[in-house]
Amino acid sequence: MATQEPSPPSSMESNKPGFPKKILGNKLEDKHLCNCCHNILRRPFQAQCGHRVEWPKAKISALEAFPDNAVRREVENLPAVCINESCTWKGSIKEYEMNHEGKCEFMIIPCPSCKERIRFNEQERHNERECPERTLNCKYCKEPFHFKNIKAHDEICPKYPMICEGCAKKKIPREKYVDHIKFCSKFRTPCRFHVVGCDISVGAALELQLHSEKTKVAELGRRCTELEVKAGTFENVVCVLNREVERFATTMEASNRQHKLDQDKIEALSNKVRQLERTVGLKDLTVAEMEGRLREMSATTFDGVFIWRISDFAKKRQDAIAGRAPAMFSPAFYTSKYGYKMCLRIYLNGDGTGRGSHLSLFFVVMRGLSDALLKWPFNQKVTLMLLDQSNREHIIDAFRPDVTSSSFQRPVSEMNIASGCPLFCPLSKLDGKNTYIRDDTIFIKAIVDLTGL
Repeated sequence: MATQEPSPPSSMESNKPGFPKKILGNKLEDKHLCNCCHNILRRPFQAQCGHRVEWPKAKISALEAFPDNAVRREVENLPAVCINESCTWKGSIKEYEMNHEGKCEFMIIPCPSCKERIRFNEQERHNERECPERTLNCKYCKEPFHFKNIKAHDEICPKYPMICEGCAKKKIPREKYVDHIKFCSKFRTPCRFHVVGCDISVGAALELQLHSEKTKVAELGRRCTELEVKAGTFENVVCVLNREVERFATTMEASNRQHKLDQDKIEALSNKVRQLERTVGLKDLTVAEMEGRLREMSATTFDGVFIWRISDFAKKRQDAIAGRAPAMFSPAFYTSKYGYKMCLRIYLNGDGTGRGSHLSLFFVVMRGLSDALLKWPFNQKVTLMLLDQSNREHIIDAFRPDVTSSSFQRPVSEMNIASGCPLFCPLSKLDGKNTYIRDDTIFIKAIVDLTGL
């Protein structure tokens, strides 16, 4: 059987050394001590040679040692005291490791700033009152500085309070002291010629004013000289710039003229394009109308018999159910070339008494070019059919016009009111498998009896 390699302790545990001997007040047994560092075992491992070591202090691999949990439990139950002076804590080594180690108020730690060793519970007092590297805020300017630099800061602090030697006024901020003595009538300063024997004191304000005026005069003279030199340079530059401006103005004038010509040409071309677009639009409209008429003519019959092919039946029926397109008109057909003009109107979800239950089919008399030559009212028998595409059982309905109805008088508008069969075909016959719908298409046939025409 293969030997299972022992798991080493976690990185946090392995980074801690064994417990120091003085944590125990009584004598220790050797089995509680590391054979390498001679400290009390914290994470004991027993080597193959029998020695107990602190992991990973001993230079052995995990295959050469295994955790000694029995000794570990013995060590954890040993009575312990805190190793820090003045601390009175007592308990077991396990309690020491879990609750007290690294948290004792009496342990000695280095100050992060000055590195002086202090007690854990004295950190705050040391940082605020004793540490030579502590940072303070100036009570005058509120700026931070190191404690050891307090005198140097006082000598440069702009808010440090000063006393005027002339008028004895106190608490003058350093940044305003010079302005104060300039105008202080009591402040006296030695004559600037005191080095050669003059012992007369003069008002500081007057002395400073005279010195300031002379300084200003000298500065103005220097600036006048500089400005004269710059003015000469600028005159030369201005001459060159004037020539460039004149040349640029000539170029701009020519460019503007060309731009105006280009704009006129663009405007003319734009007008021409718009005119051509309108012409093309009219042509497209004419072509569309002619294509519609051609389709209508190709579907038109002149013998009173018309077969209407309705494709995409399922979609068109859903549009009818949703109310988007409840009715559809067929192309026109005729009884003869100069006869009555007619069309069909169908409701795929029914109309009137047949709404929602039947397919409704109606006959419509339309206004034609030859109406003045025809006999009115329209009085020809009309037969309407839903064709069985297996030629077995067509759905048929027929009627003879009511000559008193406005639906069959000579049309005064594009078409008369439709008349026909609101209960033409139950919708249940079109559901499921049937022979009336194939390839999502149905065929409606209308036959107008030509007898008497």
